[in-house]
Amino acid sequence: MWAILPVKDFTDAKQRLSAALTPHERRGLFAVMVEDVLAALAGCGSLFEGVLLITRDARARALADCYGARCIEEPANQGQTAAVTLGARTLASEGVRSILAVPGDIPGVTSAEIRAAVAAHGEEPAMTIVPAWDERGSNCIICSPPDLIPFSFGNDSFLPHLAAARAAGVEPRIVRLPGIGLDVDNPDDLRALLARPAKTRAHAYLEQSGIAVRLGETREPVGG
Repeated sequence: MWAILPVKDFTDAKQRLSAALTPHERRGLFAVMVEDVLAALAGCGSLFEGVLLITRDARARALADCYGARCIEEPANQGQTAAVTLGARTLASEGVRSILAVPGDIPGVTSAEIRAAVAAHGEEPAMTIVPAWDERGSNCIICSPPDLIPFSFGNDSFLPHLAAARAAGVEPRIVRLPGIGLDVDNPDDLRALLARPAKTRAHAYLEQSGIAVRLGETREPVGG
């Protein structure tokens, strides 16, 4: 099994945080979130044959080098769907039988959660999915074979991915995991992350930069 991690250009990362963070802060936060995800994947040891980053960004490639990950440069920033599809097709053409795809904005992910998702996965043909906390997005997908379904990531991709698996004759396995389930897109997501203490690079960045104090923690965490 290979892991696929699509990483968009850092320059334009996390636009939906623009109301709360400066461009410099958004780039810094995105960098540490991507590294949190890479570290969790690397912590899985021999579970993966390799980790594949799909990116055009030099800083992302440097992070990949630090973790021994492979990189493919996509021809343009066309979004998560195009990036994961490129990775899945590339790996399938090389004989890889299973892939796990995760985004770079789930800093609460742990190696234990990734192992739990993989442990729940069935024999080929199979699809396992970890939804976002609101059960609208798809924050982790495992597919055997890699091109089992057409991917369609976005704010409301969970149900379409379930439907795609069933159309392929596969009953998808759903695994709910809190770290993977919290993707950081807006200020409320940041508050939710801060309300779940953890030793992540993202937590440290938010505290050390003063963003945590600026945001405050006056609301209940998103998703409970």
